Amino acid sequence: MDLKLNGLVALVTGASIGLGHSIARMLADEGARVAILARRTSLLNELADEIEKSGKERPFIITEDITADGAAERIRDQVQKHYGRCDILVNNAGGSRPMPGLGTEPEWAEAMLLNFTSGRRLTHALIPLMQANKYGRIINVTGGDEPLIMNAAMPPNGAVHIWSKALSRLVAKDGITVNSIPPGRIHSEQIDKRIMPTEESRRAWVEGHCPAGYIGQPEDLAVLCVWLASPLARYITGQVIHVDGGARRFAH
Repeated sequence: MDLKLNGLVALVTGASIGLGHSIARMLADEGARVAILARRTSLLNELADEIEKSGKERPFIITEDITADGAAERIRDQVQKHYGRCDILVNNAGGSRPMPGLGTEPEWAEAMLLNFTSGRRLTHALIPLMQANKYGRIINVTGGDEPLIMNAAMPPNGAVHIWSKALSRLVAKDGITVNSIPPGRIHSEQIDKRIMPTEESRRAWVEGHCPAGYIGQPEDLAVLCVWLASPLARYITGQVIHVDGGARRFAH
């Protein structure tokens, strides 16, 4: 199927590894021109080399910490200078913040800044570029909303979902859609090294929680993200779509 992404400009944050890496690669495979952003330049260069060797346009590399002051404006200006436009934004930078007790004020503030505020700022900075062309796709890769433990990333996830719904109603008239994708357990640096570092822990989690019977691969989420980025997904907006192998227990 032709997703009609050829020539559209996409910015993917947190693109150096895992989900962001797969999303950027798949967008490039479908013909999008991709800007990739993260803090580790060496990993971004490896991804850019990989995409270029596949015969696609080499991605534009942006090394930036999205939580830094003024980052949203600097990123917007670089994308606009290089491409002259931005059609697709994938807010993928973020991270889980489990804590054994109540946590500290700095821990809660850092989690909100990383998982909500920074992505909101970047989105608001880029929306005028999308409005100018009457086309935009904003996809937020968020996280779980079942609070099994104290985790400072969960309230920001909920904030993203609510903000995204409100934003989707505001910008729909401009041809812009806004959707969120909370991943379940998907192989990544965070899952494989921090949350479930052993094969035994992964097997136990799958047996107790995942009807699909396995932990997902980054490509399992990337395919949905790339679909939502396409013109074909024009009537899908304001949604929260879980990609978790059926692990989530809520029916809504």
